[in-house]
Amino acid sequence: MTFRNLFGLLCATGAAGALIGAPSAAAEPACPDAEVIFARGTGETPGVGGVGQAFVDSVRNQAGGRSVGVYPVNYPASGNFNDRLDIVRSVTDGVRDAEARIQTMAAACPDTRLILGGYSQGAAVGGFTTAPVAPPEVPTDLVPPALPADVADNVAAVVLFGLPSEQFLRSYNAPAVQIGPAFTDKTLELCARGDTICEGAFGGSPTVAHGLYPFNGQVSEGAAYAVGRI
Repeated sequence: MTFRNLFGLLCATGAAGALIGAPSAAAEPACPDAEVIFARGTGETPGVGGVGQAFVDSVRNQAGGRSVGVYPVNYPASGNFNDRLDIVRSVTDGVRDAEARIQTMAAACPDTRLILGGYSQGAAVGGFTTAPVAPPEVPTDLVPPALPADVADNVAAVVLFGLPSEQFLRSYNAPAVQIGPAFTDKTLELCARGDTICEGAFGGSPTVAHGLYPFNGQVSEGAAYAVGRI
């Protein structure tokens, strides 16, 4: 398998997920009761992506009248897997933006409960955001600063869909995602049955299961977990 094959599949699933809808244009409270900070998957258009929008919708449906804002992590979600540094830059750009948003909300809206989430490459962004140190494989000039420990309590839950497994990442000389100790007890990783990206396959072609999170009940499961912690 080449990453070009993977990119093609992720583009296809992203396009399918886009049918779910875009974020509402309705004005949101400046400091909502909760905010979902979500990183989209590889090749999806800017926004939260198909899985992310389904997750946001499910969180709002289960929030019991509490207001829920949404922030799409601003990063390339690059599919240029032939260039390892380009992918590293893509992920580290996402980590920087997610960290900045968490710190901004912690300062401006300290009572807002934050839900950090991501899908596929975006799940890696979310996972690395929680890490106290960057993997040694990341070039020094690209290492984002660690998230300050004093804002960890503002993050109520971390929900990651289709997080690439260590075996999958190592097969492409990429570092494994390690969840930081301040976040392990509030992190839920959801992997669809048959999703080779997250199940532990050593490379190989991804399956259709990697795009099924909005349809297999796991988006609702992740939302219930997050809402239960806000």
